[in-house]
Amino acid sequence: MIRRFCAYELEFKDSDGFTHDWCTLITALELAYRTSIHYSTGKTQEMLEQGDFVLVSTLNLNNIKGPKKLNESFAGPFMIKALHGPNAVQLELTGELMKKHPDFPVSLIKPYISSDKELFPLRNKPPFEIPPLEEGEEKKIIKVLK
Repeated sequence: MIRRFCAYELEFKDSDGFTHDWCTLITALELAYRTSIHYSTGKTQEMLEQGDFVLVSTLNLNNIKGPKKLNESFAGPFMIKALHGPNAVQLELTGELMKKHPDFPVSLIKPYISSDKELFPLRNKPPFEIPPLEEGEEKKIIKVLK
């Protein structure tokens, strides 16, 4: 779009006395023009693809059990089944959301980042340890939690 307004091989001098040609500056100018949209909104557009895992906002979902105050703010992860243009995605829903319509706007979705050992090397789950029994000691199981 900017190329229409720039004359070919038009040279000009800047405040430091350097001579510039539009052809050398056009790539930086186009980059500035394209990123100005993201700068004005304060966020960059997420590049979603089919097969990616995402989280869905539970802001407008009213079929999730329990008090709304204690519910998670995002449900998922769900896999993207199809993309409907840049503004909507179709998800493969499971669990409580299975009866919900599978199409969601991109504004209610955020990418899911799994707890990968390569991405998060310091994030370790503490191993579950059973306390050792002494010789001849018997313990009684009171309740089994599932």
